[in-house]
Amino acid sequence: MASALTEKLTRLVKEMRGQARITESNVQDMLREVRMALLEADVALPVVRDFIARVKEKALGQEVLGSLKPGQALVGIVNQELAATMGEGVADINLAAQPPAVILMAGLQGAGKTTTTAKLAKHLIEKRKKKVLTVSGDVYRPAAIEQLKTVSRQAGAEWFPSTPDQKPRDIALAALDYAKKHYFDVLLVDTAGRLAIDELLMQEIKDLHTVLNPVETLFVVDAMQGQDAVNTARAFKEALPLTGIVLTKLDGDSRGGAALSVRAITGAPIKFAGVSEKIDGLEVFDAQRHAGRILGMGDIVALVEQVTAGVDMEAAQKLAAKVKSGDGFDLNDFLAQLQQMKQMGGLSSLMDKLPAQLTAKAGQMDMDKAERDIRRKEGIICSMTAQERRRPELIKATRKKRIANGAGVQVQEVNRLLNEFEQMQGMMKKMKGGGLMKLMKKMGGMKGGLPGMGGMPRF
Repeated sequence: MASALTEKLTRLVKEMRGQARITESNVQDMLREVRMALLEADVALPVVRDFIARVKEKALGQEVLGSLKPGQALVGIVNQELAATMGEGVADINLAAQPPAVILMAGLQGAGKTTTTAKLAKHLIEKRKKKVLTVSGDVYRPAAIEQLKTVSRQAGAEWFPSTPDQKPRDIALAALDYAKKHYFDVLLVDTAGRLAIDELLMQEIKDLHTVLNPVETLFVVDAMQGQDAVNTARAFKEALPLTGIVLTKLDGDSRGGAALSVRAITGAPIKFAGVSEKIDGLEVFDAQRHAGRILGMGDIVALVEQVTAGVDMEAAQKLAAKVKSGDGFDLNDFLAQLQQMKQMGGLSSLMDKLPAQLTAKAGQMDMDKAERDIRRKEGIICSMTAQERRRPELIKATRKKRIANGAGVQVQEVNRLLNEFEQMQGMMKKMKGGGLMKLMKKMGGMKGGLPGMGGMPRF
């Protein structure tokens, strides 16, 4: 996420922290570097100018010049102003309306509106305990209606049927009537997108807004569009009273400019960020925490939240009880640990939230390769019989060859997995039922890194 910008600003942060004295001269030099980093990250020029002016004003004030640690004070100002550029704190979604609260999803084609609609539905169902209905007003894009039906089912939301021969206005009114009669808390309306902004699209969505009078009008924008995201955001802001922004594909954005620009250009707060392709890959946007990520400070709070959400505590307690009772740790348990790691969002997603100094070594690695290694290990275990998983000591030369053929790997890969399993099994015997967190700490101390991480270095 914003890797190019993060890399440059992390280097500058180190330089700033090392400054014993902050003078107008070295502040100018640092701000010039910051300006270049922001422009290269595709941040809009007016936003860059405003940001630099605010940092300079505070940096040359007594707040920094009189500080015992001026370098750290300057880093704090840059962090504070980055957060201010993207909006202060968290802008919560507004559901304070007579049910159903209508949320209108707007944006260009390809921005990810339909998927985001389902992700938002899942968020509202799980985090806000709301009964959610989705409906598609996109009568132009082939299969758009069916796509919303599929992803709504995955999200656990109810879907209202519509057909391409209907008018978007009629679809919306019918869905609203259904939502009222069946006591839904929220109605999410997915709208049509275009490859370019045109009057027909804008007039249609204006009409929908007038008919529905939504409590939220969310502009869905692809973070990877960079400067184009700013231009489309400005056009939508002129056409609609936007109440919030959803940045999609933030996990694939190497520049980071959109997150810094869109809020400033539209005046609408960034409310959500799409951080993965999974149905639960939507985060409430926290400007302060996102600023920390851009500066390479990581986001430990988000990391803890992600791990907590991904850990099956019931399964962890069962495993602890099993070990404590003296039952052996077998390959079924090992497989469960690998799958638990996947549920946490994968290695790259976890690493993204760690501070830059901790991930510097891992940054040289191929995270995709490490994740493929985990999948390969899953494949090897799944090629074993139930008896072999329960009693790994049965796996000798002929069985190894059969397992390797079944998983499509070399016998050496099977041997490597069994060695890692034996290491972990040995630790489990010493743990005496210490629970999942003690397990994770022990795993971190293994030579070569965590089992299943392809030799990922420990920090």
